[in-house]
Amino acid sequence: MFEGPDEWNGVTGSCEGRAQSPINIVTRKALLDERLTRFTFTGYQDVFNSLVQNTGHSVQVGLPHSPRISGGLLETSYKAIELHLHWGKNGGPGSEHTIDGEQYPMEMHIVHMKQNYNSLAEALQDPAGFAVLGFFYETSPSVNKKYEPIIRSLEKIKQPGSNTSLSDLSLDSLIPAQENLTVYYRYQGSLTTPGCSEVVVWTMFQQPIPLSVEQLSAFSELQFSNGEPMIGTFRPVQPLNSRTVYRSGSSVVLASSLVLVTSLMVSIGL
Repeated sequence: MFEGPDEWNGVTGSCEGRAQSPINIVTRKALLDERLTRFTFTGYQDVFNSLVQNTGHSVQVGLPHSPRISGGLLETSYKAIELHLHWGKNGGPGSEHTIDGEQYPMEMHIVHMKQNYNSLAEALQDPAGFAVLGFFYETSPSVNKKYEPIIRSLEKIKQPGSNTSLSDLSLDSLIPAQENLTVYYRYQGSLTTPGCSEVVVWTMFQQPIPLSVEQLSAFSELQFSNGEPMIGTFRPVQPLNSRTVYRSGSSVVLASSLVLVTSLMVSIGL
């Protein structure tokens, strides 16, 4: 959904708003909000067939509306629309969001729209019309077999505008186990593509997804609409301005549990 860094030169209008995305998340400044509870992922385990396409600026997978998310302090249920990815070059830094200044190799956005809207135009009029789940990727020494269908499909969509079918896919297979998705960051932001509408409730999960260097590098073989290699498909981080980033309470619980376990081990002489 993003044409590469040069596309942002001279962009004006809403892309200069004060609630833009992505951002650098400073973990020590993120405020604990215990209302940020576990998400409910409905239909994420359902298998579906879809198209994966080279849009000329990213890789995008269309999603059925049956997968939905709720909980996590969202004001209503949101239905899935599509997912897309942002990456660097051959497994180098490429995520849109950063954590304490660290840029991961790749980032996936699963885009959802409020369940009661029937069109993107409706959702774009609502400051919380979209809920995007963001996932970071990390380099792994081994291949992530669950991603092989997508990686293999990239061979068929190197050219802009091309697409190919994906079979027997589920969202659950592409994200970490749901029990590992309790630690996340939340803030109000924007789409990361022109016109950068400030209509997104962002959730960035702490748990990364492993891919091998070869798998990550496969994305760099694609081509932009102008024929150049599709690399650096991320928007630079934007000022936080007066916004607050919140964090879920799970990390505190985990830390407290670790202290408790350590204390028990000491008390019994381990």
